[in-house]
Amino acid sequence: MSRSESVVYVVEDDPSFRKSLERLLRASGFEAVTFESATAFLAQPCDRRPACLLLDVMLPDIDGLNLQRELTARGSRLPVVFMTGHGSIPMGVQAMKQGAVDFLPKPFEAAELRKAILSALERDAQNRAREAQEERVQSLVETLTPREKEVLRWVITGKLNKQIAIALGTAEKTVKVHRGRVMQKLGVLSVAELVRLAEQANIPPAV
Repeated sequence: MSRSESVVYVVEDDPSFRKSLERLLRASGFEAVTFESATAFLAQPCDRRPACLLLDVMLPDIDGLNLQRELTARGSRLPVVFMTGHGSIPMGVQAMKQGAVDFLPKPFEAAELRKAILSALERDAQNRAREAQEERVQSLVETLTPREKEVLRWVITGKLNKQIAIALGTAEKTVKVHRGRVMQKLGVLSVAELVRLAEQANIPPAV
């Protein structure tokens, strides 16, 4: 992923500082899209490009920490780099606990900013890879019949075919056939792989 393929969103209410950030980011090879408030940022259409958010803590409408919480509540994994001229250590700790990539006290050096942005974009790449894997796993699971899903939930408990057959009130050979189809459809070769895939798909073991 090149810098030109990614976008850095900037939410900063100070017009002059916002403009200087925009110039700095573009000089560093990033596309910058700026907003004067959290409300304006939240109103923008969802963009699926690689991205991160450079966010001022003190904003006139919704403060940065609350905007971070709102994004999380909406299911967004957009990495956040905070910046502040009035931040405290507890505020920085809270931001990091909520998943921020970095917390930059103003004024900061251009090199510090670039390093934080690159770290945030790397996290975004990891998040996207994780999402793609989750979607792939979910699409595979959707190919299973209800009975195959039921057998899957029993197999990941570690029980033998005979034990699963008793639990389901069916023949052992029937369980063996379903188990084989589950492994084939999901593209796994071992129970250990099946357990990991089930965890990714949020499929609980049978009880």
